[in-house]
Amino acid sequence: MFSPPDPRTYNQIIYAVVRQIPPGRASSYGQIASMIPPPAGVEPPAYRRLSPRWVGTAMRNCPDDVPWFRVLNSRGTISLPAGSPAAHEQRARLEAEGVVFDENGRVDWAVAGWDGPDDEWLRARGLFPPRPLKKPKRG
Repeated sequence: MFSPPDPRTYNQIIYAVVRQIPPGRASSYGQIASMIPPPAGVEPPAYRRLSPRWVGTAMRNCPDDVPWFRVLNSRGTISLPAGSPAAHEQRARLEAEGVVFDENGRVDWAVAGWDGPDDEWLRARGLFPPRPLKKPKRG
């Protein structure tokens, strides 16, 4: 299964979530996918494996009002081809909002990671709390 059963509806949910990411914050494809329940007919293990890719596909074709540049891969890096105009634009837009990249081209999720929409917003749309990006500190 290379795309969700109803890509148009699924993508609209993704776009609604991404529109909630505030300036100066970033999310990952997997974090966004973690908020969306598996579509009917898609088993949870398959959904966990495929859904971040579905988010990536949706982001490639998103409307102009969706802040696509605030979505990175799970390592906190830009997934677009290095040196491409789109990758340069993504980094420039994030840096203009105050997001800092380290010498390896990564953002620190503990600093720039988004905690997701508020619980009321999620409940009103039948979505789940997001998987955290920030790693818990070990004591």
